[in-house]
Amino acid sequence: MDDSVFQRLYEDYNRDVFNFLTYLTRNREVAEDLMHEVYVRVLKSYGRFEGKSSEKTWLFAIAKNVSIDFFRKQSTSMKHTNIHFNWETEQLISIDHSPEHLVEAGEEQKQVLEALHTCTGDQKIVILMRFFQDLSIAETAEVLSWTESKVKTTQHRAIKALKAKLEARSVREDR
Repeated sequence: MDDSVFQRLYEDYNRDVFNFLTYLTRNREVAEDLMHEVYVRVLKSYGRFEGKSSEKTWLFAIAKNVSIDFFRKQSTSMKHTNIHFNWETEQLISIDHSPEHLVEAGEEQKQVLEALHTCTGDQKIVILMRFFQDLSIAETAEVLSWTESKVKTTQHRAIKALKAKLEARSVREDR
């Protein structure tokens, strides 16, 4: 991989990949560390990239795998932290709050993000990929190694859950 290809990949996708990692981990410093690992893996594996998917899809698959590796390490080395990886369902669960991110987000986005982090790991990752990173259903399915049907079903359930959580919050605030 020559420097110009790496530079282009970094310039084109670093913001999206970083945002994705930040939403998943809810920790800017952790996301920065994971971002470094993503691009190390890109350097090591670009020669094996066959072009069967888009570069963006390929990068998000790497970012997802780096995140899963991180949460696995966290769950075994730090049992009492607020970041967990559920081995049974392979769901990423983070209950830490990133204050700087929540302050930057608008009130509506903040409410959506708070509700999103109470959803299942599968629902969270599908919503992040589909609506925060603008991946298509096909691209999301490819990154997650799922069928398009599973992505659609998970997305539908996630939207339904988010709507219910946001409506319940609204009712509580109106009291």
